[in-house]
Amino acid sequence: MGDITSNDTAARPVVIGAGPAGLTAAYQLGKAGRTATVLEATEIVGGISQTAERDGWRFDIGGHRFFTKVKPVQNLWHEILPDEDFLLRPRMSRIFYKGKFYDYPLKAFNALGNLGIIEAVRCVLSYLWARLNPPKDQTTFEGFVAARFGWRLYRIFFKTYTEKVWGVPADGLQADFAAQRIKNLSLLSAIWNAVTPSRNQKDITSLIEEFEYPRHGPGMMWERCHELVLDQGSDVHFRQPVVKVRHADGNATHVVADAAEGLVEHACTDVVSSMPIPLLVQAMDPPAPEDVQLAAKSLQFRDFLTVALVVPEADGFPDNWIYIHAPEVEVGRVQNFGSWSPQMIPEPGKTCLGLEYFVNEGDELWGADDADLIAQGTQEMIRLGLLEEGRVEKGYVVRMPKAYPMYDATYKENVEILRRWLDENVANVHPVGRNGMHRYNNQDHSMYTAMLTVENIVTGSAHDVWEVNVEAEYHEELSENDE
Repeated sequence: MGDITSNDTAARPVVIGAGPAGLTAAYQLGKAGRTATVLEATEIVGGISQTAERDGWRFDIGGHRFFTKVKPVQNLWHEILPDEDFLLRPRMSRIFYKGKFYDYPLKAFNALGNLGIIEAVRCVLSYLWARLNPPKDQTTFEGFVAARFGWRLYRIFFKTYTEKVWGVPADGLQADFAAQRIKNLSLLSAIWNAVTPSRNQKDITSLIEEFEYPRHGPGMMWERCHELVLDQGSDVHFRQPVVKVRHADGNATHVVADAAEGLVEHACTDVVSSMPIPLLVQAMDPPAPEDVQLAAKSLQFRDFLTVALVVPEADGFPDNWIYIHAPEVEVGRVQNFGSWSPQMIPEPGKTCLGLEYFVNEGDELWGADDADLIAQGTQEMIRLGLLEEGRVEKGYVVRMPKAYPMYDATYKENVEILRRWLDENVANVHPVGRNGMHRYNNQDHSMYTAMLTVENIVTGSAHDVWEVNVEAEYHEELSENDE
């Protein structure tokens, strides 16, 4: 690997990654009086929660609603950013299917009414059939959802979009993803809630109607957190991907990063890692055994790109995003950045639509020229009837690798193998965050794993961060018990 330069500082915590989990860890360490070294592989903070900017236009990568049931996280958001930097925004998402808009999550009467009486009867009969003859395997996404909505509604509202997101048949995807988003919702519960609104309201879980949002996008939070971490005396190094984690006698001792000047070695007391857990294990020196390496190689990710189209404001829509349930186009979801925050739009009378494509790094879409992607996005919106010819004024493309950890049939077993090996061989290495734990956490839960990890480091507490967000509840639902 060539010569390695030491950073010539005393051993201290090393944080891998400057996304929400990594910067939260560094900030919390600083508050406890411990400076850290943060190593970020790219040139920007925020990870998937960054706000990309092109010619003054700001793009949220995937959409980040600032709502949480985790009070310490909510407090931390407002500690990092002043209240005046938050906007209170209305929440709205719908499904676009065969030229009609459907509420999301599904509302029984809206969905069945839009489908028409004949199709609605078929869907209800399909649901009753699934109740009497439930899918044998409900550990898969397909079986889990079909059991709760029936096969017909599943194929209309879940199958196409889910297979776009993950790029695999829905029967090869584990139910964990659905459980986090759908919770206890079913067609029966949706109808029951609609026709019995006066029953015990504390039993009803409904969607939040508003959420907070930084006026310049979520990246604003992490740009400010970066400044605070520097003020605390920690260091943040960009374009320094981690290539080795040296360990001995049950602990990591040094983290080696690939910097512009060559390899740089950082002595560490602890390692808080939000880098993808398979890459973390593959970076171990001495290396992990072959079975652990195989488990690491078996974990997969789904990548993501946004095609941003600048259009007249009148061509926008009130939704934060619209799910596109149409197999004839490749776009999976469309955001209206102006609905997130008008301050992300630099030109009056305009808005910006973000077309989201779920891809694999290196495939045809990922490698396409930006101009071709912009042209494809424009034509798909016209084909769907969501835009007219000649309305797109300019376009941009933003790519985000390793956006989603894959929930395939073996991911749980493989993650457990990596977790067990890390616990037994490098006790001071602490995986946190979405990619760090290979878990489809939202931003608040990623932050909370970092907060609990720092508490463990600083106070010697024994929080099990792997228990964060395993309650399988939809993070944007709120019951009266939560108020």
